[in-house]
Amino acid sequence: MRSSTLLTLLTAAAAVSASPLGRQEITTTTTTTIISNTGSSSTTPAFPIHSSCNSTLSHQLTRAFDETVTLASVARDHLLEHGQSSPFVKKYFGPNSTTIAPLGVLSRVASAARGKMLFRCDDPDRNCATQEGWAGHWRGSNATQETVICDLSFAPGKRRWLDQVCGLGYTVKEGATNLFWATDLLHRTFHVPQVTEDAVHHYADGWDEVLGMAEGGDERSGFDSDALIYFAVDVYAYEVAEPGRGCGGYEMGN
Repeated sequence: MRSSTLLTLLTAAAAVSASPLGRQEITTTTTTTIISNTGSSSTTPAFPIHSSCNSTLSHQLTRAFDETVTLASVARDHLLEHGQSSPFVKKYFGPNSTTIAPLGVLSRVASAARGKMLFRCDDPDRNCATQEGWAGHWRGSNATQETVICDLSFAPGKRRWLDQVCGLGYTVKEGATNLFWATDLLHRTFHVPQVTEDAVHHYADGWDEVLGMAEGGDERSGFDSDALIYFAVDVYAYEVAEPGRGCGGYEMGN
């Protein structure tokens, strides 16, 4: 009996040691458990991907959504730890702003239920085919919870991964807000009512307008799409990509 038990334990141990060390997903009807390469784990709702995305596209989108959650989570945790004292909060949302708005938005991106939304790779509205340069779009009144990711998004060199933040000459100030999969999908999730309850909009267009709104004390800054994206990627650069230094491309006081 003892020999049989020992053999059983050794067989189980061998099976575990032979299992892959990469990212694993255990899908239930409502959530996906993500086990990272570092061994830590967290449970977040899954982003539904339409069957029009083949296995290659679906794999890329799954990784992209994981990175979107990571980006939003790092920014959320920064807000929880530093609150209004954060220089990034003052820069993007104003010197006397509350953190409640960006904290709520980023928390919902990171962990809100996603069952009603859908990301698809076909082109039901023919915008990918007819609108030059479109890499994706929210379907709006055609289907308010749906987003189309056009083929252009998957083109070589179109999107970067988070481990490339601060690389290849990138700076937050000069870089496009849709350069990374995570920042692009962050913007796209802002349009989905299930995530942001139609609270996030495009009030500012680009770096200068974002900073102008914040400096002017505009209370809409915490609900502005570009401000939230610049804030999230700037915090990520400072805390993860180049800890304590970042790659803002500006003097911290300016």
